Amino acid sequence: MSGHSKWSTIKRKKGAEDAKRGKVFTRIVRELMMAAREGGADPESNSSLRLAIDKAKAANMPKDNIERAINRGAGIGDDAVVMEEIVYEGYGPHGVALVINVVTDNKNRTLADIKYIFNRNAGNLATSGAVTWQFDQKGFISIPSEGANFEDVFMVAADAGADDVQEEEDDIVIYTPREELANVNRALTKAGFTIQESELIWIPHTEIEVTVDEALQIMSLIEKLEDLDDVQNVSSNLHISNEIAAALEAA
Repeated sequence: MSGHSKWSTIKRKKGAEDAKRGKVFTRIVRELMMAAREGGADPESNSSLRLAIDKAKAANMPKDNIERAINRGAGIGDDAVVMEEIVYEGYGPHGVALVINVVTDNKNRTLADIKYIFNRNAGNLATSGAVTWQFDQKGFISIPSEGANFEDVFMVAADAGADDVQEEEDDIVIYTPREELANVNRALTKAGFTIQESELIWIPHTEIEVTVDEALQIMSLIEKLEDLDDVQNVSSNLHISNEIAAALEAA
């Protein structure tokens, strides 16, 4: 199981996302606004917006909230706002590489917040391109294994353009090329499968192995970054062993 998949599973088990439903909505609103700004307000011709809408519905976001976010991003109405999508790069403790995906309406505020967390947690912000060369960007989709036949998921995902489909503990995980994420997500949804996660992530070429104590220090930094409203997700090249995963669940 990849580090990203393990960390996502741990967060769900600990109930972190449910406990922060307001924050989940904030992130989805930013995705909706960004997608509408870049590709327009029509989900039929804007696959990124279609994906964001699907995610909003899966999170039980009210329809009015979805429409309001789309209109704001598309510049419709009096409360239109300009959003930017930015990728920040850096190194955490023990040389672990980090890629931080951000959607913000104030990049100066966001940069200051990220710098503050790096400085307080033995990390360093890096220049553009200093870290991402160690990663490939892929689409990531996770659906519950319960009630889903792996072979059926595999066939639907593969036909829609997925790169890989893996069965991991309680989940079936699908990896896609960046440009095929929305298509695969839509095909799986249309086939009746429940999407519990769907996002673009950075997958490291190689992972760094550290001790349990070192991993807890690194994950503390990652959690603080993920707690920022403007941060959509954080990817790393940390290898999360079963021992580390158990320690993270217990923390």
